[in-house]
Amino acid sequence: MLGRLNHVAIAVPDLEAASAQYRTMLGADVTEPQALPEHGVTVVFVMVPNTKIELLEPLGEGSPIAAFLAKNPSGGMHHVCYEVDDILAARDHLKNEGARVLGDGEPKIGAHNKPVLFLHPKDFNGTLIELEQA
Repeated sequence: MLGRLNHVAIAVPDLEAASAQYRTMLGADVTEPQALPEHGVTVVFVMVPNTKIELLEPLGEGSPIAAFLAKNPSGGMHHVCYEVDDILAARDHLKNEGARVLGDGEPKIGAHNKPVLFLHPKDFNGTLIELEQA
């Protein structure tokens, strides 16, 4: 069911500063910020040869990233995103296996304009999993 690793997401308290750090210290190509109000985040992607690193900061009140940063003020790894061929089939299979899909269980459109779902970290060794339809 799992396809390739799409990205690793890192929550940051200051997206502009983190982007500059990746650009100047690591010489990385970093995309322009993209606001995703339906997810409560603003994101950039750090492009690396074999995947992407997503840097995300809170957008608006009630952002899930704000709660994460309250517990981890300097930021940290937030989630891992894997590609799947059919997100609805993946969701149904995972639910049948006892995994919890976060939210209402319906895919939302993510940063790459593709359907995404999140899986509860308690079901995956403490790691929040994002699935993105390839």
